[in-house]
Amino acid sequence: MPAEPDDSGEVLAALADDLDEGFAVLVRAYSRTVYSVAYRLCGRDTDAEDLAAESLLRAYRSLRGYDRDRILRLSLRSWLVTIVLNAWRNLLRDAGRRPGQVPMAELPERSVAGPSVEEQVERLETRDELGALVARLPESQRIAVVLRHVVGMPIAEVAAAMDCPEGTAKSHVSRGLRRIREDYTAAARPAAAAGGRSTR
Repeated sequence: MPAEPDDSGEVLAALADDLDEGFAVLVRAYSRTVYSVAYRLCGRDTDAEDLAAESLLRAYRSLRGYDRDRILRLSLRSWLVTIVLNAWRNLLRDAGRRPGQVPMAELPERSVAGPSVEEQVERLETRDELGALVARLPESQRIAVVLRHVVGMPIAEVAAAMDCPEGTAKSHVSRGLRRIREDYTAAARPAAAAGGRSTR
């Protein structure tokens, strides 16, 4: 996923000139990003669709209270992702339940904080297996890993979306990846031992 659509300035200008028409432009440009984040947080299409719709509605309501200068200063993707995260947390709090499993379609083909982690991830047998490992992460690490390595946001945007310093966001990503590696290694060890016994 690109860091930011090339036409983000055009979307902001459209919003500043005419909110209703501009918002239709925003939805066309960013609905995929909004849904992608919602899906990886919710884990089911129906829940993700509801969360994405709620998030876009909140975005529209917020924009109605912004003046032209504030709209033009927005970093749209970070702003929208923050709205999705806040809406998701509100749903979890209202439902009184813990975050569910975060499905991850697959990590992008890019370096993931060092070859050792990347090699471990590449050896995961199924997408569900990777999703299960991420689901065990603490919420802050889970969100950081999803935003950085699934959505493809740079650390600065991850930090903005999580409302924390860049160093903290980087730490969440690093610790999350390290825990994924450790959990995978621990799970693979008994399977390797069983395989070794079966060949004797």
